[in-house]
Amino acid sequence: MSATPRGRRSAVLAAAVTTAAALGAATLVTLGAGSASAAEVPLSGYELTWGIKQSYRTYVTTYAAGGFTATDGASQAAGNGAFTFTGGKGGYDSTAHTLKLGFDGSLRIVSEQHGFDITLSDVRFDSGAGAITADVTRSGTTEQDVPLAEVTVSRAMTDMATELTQQAADVFGSPSYAGAAGDPVTVAQKTTASPSTGTTASGSPSPTATASASAPASASASASPSATGPATGGASPSAPATGSAGAAPSATASPAPAKGMIADGTLGWGVKQSFRTYVVSGAAHGRVTTSGGATQAAGNGVFTFSGATGDYDTDRNTLTASFKGAVHFKGHESNGSYALDLTLSGLKVTLAGGSGQLTADVTSLGEKYGSVVLATLKAGKPDLTVDDDVIVVDGVRATLTEAGAKAFGGFYQAGAELDPVALRLALTDDAQLPGGTDGSASDGASSGGTGSAGGTGADTTGGTGSTTGGFGDTAGGVDGSLASTGSDLPVGALGTVAAAAVALGAGAVVAGVRRRRTAAQV
Repeated sequence: MSATPRGRRSAVLAAAVTTAAALGAATLVTLGAGSASAAEVPLSGYELTWGIKQSYRTYVTTYAAGGFTATDGASQAAGNGAFTFTGGKGGYDSTAHTLKLGFDGSLRIVSEQHGFDITLSDVRFDSGAGAITADVTRSGTTEQDVPLAEVTVSRAMTDMATELTQQAADVFGSPSYAGAAGDPVTVAQKTTASPSTGTTASGSPSPTATASASAPASASASASPSATGPATGGASPSAPATGSAGAAPSATASPAPAKGMIADGTLGWGVKQSFRTYVVSGAAHGRVTTSGGATQAAGNGVFTFSGATGDYDTDRNTLTASFKGAVHFKGHESNGSYALDLTLSGLKVTLAGGSGQLTADVTSLGEKYGSVVLATLKAGKPDLTVDDDVIVVDGVRATLTEAGAKAFGGFYQAGAELDPVALRLALTDDAQLPGGTDGSASDGASSGGTGSAGGTGADTTGGTGSTTGGFGDTAGGVDGSLASTGSDLPVGALGTVAAAAVALGAGAVVAGVRRRRTAAQV
């Protein structure tokens, strides 16, 4: 890794704007204290949420038959989700406009089958350096302040992009992780400000707002010159700007009935992160395209399918929703033909009491199969809640079925965890759909997509090459272009035999396809 890592410069350059989100507190302290305290403002009550890397969590709990244990102030979201570290304390430098925070909690990662036992503790976030660090304990030895990820810091400090470091690749046992995209990270202030620190309707701090320095509040437009820019966009990194108008009109409209037809809506689903990576920047050297009302988020991100139709019943907590759009995966090109050619369209979601199915029309190598049940679904709660004539269901766990496994050519076994599903369903024509369709429990920044191109043309994104994952050119007797379907799995921990077995899944399918095509040509 170079002396000035990629992404670090942009994070540092953006820090003056980005982490001025805490400037509200700095301004308040400056108003009520001497100049000696102006440079360093104490902060507390923050949380950091980061999943490391989704495919790594899947690897630990599935292939390695291991697990995660979060303690001492740390927790893990349901469905093998992201980790949250609490009790964040630190300081805000009002001169450099940067903040440093340390968090409570530890995370133990254990697999007896693959022989690793790792504990992460003392997790820290530094906006100026654009980094996440932690103390790492392995084999009874603790290494302090290990840099695990570089962070592209954003103003809101939510869903910030991360890039795993070389040290992270060593800790988590996969050389392919070095420079790879990690899960997004969110740093949010969770302590509720006391009434004396509140702001008036105009957004200006109240006269008694100097009482607390640990709960950043919105800065007024008349604050110091350095605060005038950030103040216009909302100062708190953990809460939206105050003073929003127009919240009341929707309350005066007639609410949607308890049952009826769905007027519009979106489905957010990434299929499976490791599969997208495999197709675009892994061994398939292929591309992903969207069409017909589907879009893909930037950076080979998740897909959004639009134009929902169907029906709902909030008394019975049931819904059926069909969506427009298609996503097309192509890879393993040879003389103009593709050994991987898969299209998913006509997606449909059914839920009843929090459980359901995701179906799609599947076209593979020119043959179409209608209404294939790709995944079983499990929502976090059984109830369907209507807010402003919209039903939002986030973080729906999707598990691959036997039919879905066949649709993916045996790349993944039935029972594998797919990307989570997110629904945004409008029950009336004038209902406003919220953003955030990445399937997570929080509103992500992935909605809207990047047009029909999606991740196309990015055949070398990530720079992983045909031997991504380290399976080698001869794993399972398959040539190098078919090296791995699970390119981002930690092969060192998988072991040679297990790695070859995973590679054979793709090898057998594609080799079979090639044999059939050869026979047809003869």
